[in-house]
Amino acid sequence: MANSTNLDRSDRKILFELQNDARITNTDLADRIGLSATATAERTKRLIREGYIESFSAKLVPEKIGRGFLVFVEIKLDRTSAEVFDAFKHAVERSPDILECHMVAGGFDYLIKSRVLDMDAYRRFLADVILTLPGVRETHTYAVMEEIKDTHVLPV
Repeated sequence: MANSTNLDRSDRKILFELQNDARITNTDLADRIGLSATATAERTKRLIREGYIESFSAKLVPEKIGRGFLVFVEIKLDRTSAEVFDAFKHAVERSPDILECHMVAGGFDYLIKSRVLDMDAYRRFLADVILTLPGVRETHTYAVMEEIKDTHVLPV
């Protein structure tokens, strides 16, 4: 995969604009970045081909689909071995209710992000999903009271 040093100013503008509005037409994108539509389309195809753009998606409003309650869960495993890590990883990948999972350094092993309907739904999620993950010894939950910033837009 190429790295960011291979990106010129126009490439960075394309990436920025597409992060903010992936449905923008090529013509509008070309106008915003100051290139022809043909040059913009070719650059966009190259950025996709070279792996700078992983996918395109719609950002949904969690409250409208019954997922307005945001929680983060710290997970500490009972032991840390390649087998436990692999089993945990595969179980997490199969759970649609786990939005993000990160192995972290520090006082616990994983940080999980999930969205559910409410506290009752979270209790079910904890019992039915989190506590059934392989190797889980201890959890700490952080229910989000207010989202200050939530973005997927990377600085380019």
